[in-house]
Amino acid sequence: MNTPIPRRQFLSTTGTTIGAGLPLSGWLGRLAAAAPEGKRPKACILLWMAGGPSHIDTFDPKPDAPADIRGEFSAIETSVSGIRISEHFPRFAQLMQHAAILRGMSTQESDHKLATYQLHTGYQNRAGAVSFPSFGALVSKELGRQDVALPNFITIGRGPQEALTSGFLGPDHQPLAVNDPIRGLDFVEPAGEPAQFRRQLDLLQGFDAAFHSRFQSPAAEAHHKAVERAVRLMNSQQKEAFDLSREPASMRDLYSPPAGAPGSAPAASGGKMGKMVSSGASAGSFGQGCLMARRLVESGVPFVEVVMGDGVGWDTHRDNFPRVRALSLECDAAMAALVTDLKSRGLLDSTLVVWMGEFGRTPQCTGGGRNHWSKAWSTVLIGGGIRGGQVVGQTDRDGATVVDRPISVPDFLATICTILGIDYKQINRPPGVDRPIPIVDTSKDVKVISEVI
Repeated sequence: MNTPIPRRQFLSTTGTTIGAGLPLSGWLGRLAAAAPEGKRPKACILLWMAGGPSHIDTFDPKPDAPADIRGEFSAIETSVSGIRISEHFPRFAQLMQHAAILRGMSTQESDHKLATYQLHTGYQNRAGAVSFPSFGALVSKELGRQDVALPNFITIGRGPQEALTSGFLGPDHQPLAVNDPIRGLDFVEPAGEPAQFRRQLDLLQGFDAAFHSRFQSPAAEAHHKAVERAVRLMNSQQKEAFDLSREPASMRDLYSPPAGAPGSAPAASGGKMGKMVSSGASAGSFGQGCLMARRLVESGVPFVEVVMGDGVGWDTHRDNFPRVRALSLECDAAMAALVTDLKSRGLLDSTLVVWMGEFGRTPQCTGGGRNHWSKAWSTVLIGGGIRGGQVVGQTDRDGATVVDRPISVPDFLATICTILGIDYKQINRPPGVDRPIPIVDTSKDVKVISEVI
C-alpha cells in the first residue's frame, strides 16, 4: 500500500512553498519517484533525422552487396549476437539489448515534404483539404495535462514547420518550438523592471481579451492561447527544465560528439554554457537537444521531438560517406547518452525513443551520393517497455526491397500508439469536416508490430 506524502515532507523536499515563488528544482522528479510503481505515464522522444538517412549506411548494412551498394562503411557487432550495424554507431551498438531495429519500413512518399508530413501525421495530404495534427499533438491530447505550465508537445531544433502543427486539434496542442537548446527559453524571460513588465503585460492582456471577446475566430483563439501559455510558463519555475546550465558539465559533455570527430569542437568561452562552434553553427546542438528532451520528459512532458539535420542534413545526394560519417558519430554519442541517462534514472521503460527520418536512400551510390528511397528503409524503437534486442523485417541483399515483414506508416504509428497506451482507432471529429478521422489511418488493414509489444 502506498502512503501519501505528508504536507511537511512535501514542502521540505521542494525546499519552499509554491506561493513564495522560490526555486522548486527537482520537485517533479521526486514526486514521480514517489508515485506508485508502474504508474508513471508513458512519454515519447522522437529523434527526427531530417533529410532521410541511408539505411544501408546506418542500421541495415549490406556487407555482401557489390561495392557500389555496400559503400565505404564496415558493419560491427552489437551487444546482441547476430545484429550488426554501421561502424559509426559504436556507442549505441553496446545498447542494442534495449532497441528494436525495424528494417521492413516500406512507404509511399519519396518527396521530402510529402513524406515528412505523412510520417508525422499518418496521413497523405496532397489535396490539403484537412490540416492533420502532428503525432506529437495527438499524444498531447491523449496523454497531456492542461493544469501544468509546461507544454505537452515540444520541438527542439529547426523542424519541418508544415508537419509540426496541432492541425484540427487547435491551439491547446500546438507545439512550443525551441530553436536552439543551448539558449533554451531565454527569449521568454521578462525584459526590464518587474513592475514595468507587469504593466505592459496587463495592457497586452487587456487588448487581447477585448479583441478575443469581439472576434471569435481560429486565429484570435490561437493568439489568445499563445499569450496565455507564454505568460504561464514565464511565471513558472518549471521553465528550469529548459535550462541546461543546471546540468553538470560532465553530463553535457556526455551528450556531445567525441573529441576529434567531424563537427566537434571545443567549447568557446562566453555565454552561460559556452558554445561549440563549427562552420558557423553550434556543433553538438543535437546532443544538447537530447539532454533537454530528457529533462523535459523527467518533468512530465509526454512528447518531445528533437530535430537533427537543419538545412541539408541527411539528404546526401553528394558527399554521402563523409557527411553520413560525421552525422552518425554525432547522433551515436547523443542517442547512446540519452538511452544510458534514461536507464540510470529509471525512465527508460516509461519513455519510448524513436529514431527515424522520412525515408531511406537508394542502394546504389552514384556520383558520391545516394538518392531518395521509400520502398525499403529502417527505423529504430528504444525503451518504452518494448522487447528489445531484435530486428523486425528484412530487406534483400541490396537493401532495395522488403522481403519479410513490410511495415507501413499506419502499422508503424499504430505500434507507437499501442506502446504508449493510446487507442489508435480512436476517432477525432474535426470542426467543419463531415467525416470522423481516426488517430491512425485505418482505411486499410493495420498490422501492429506485435513482435516488439
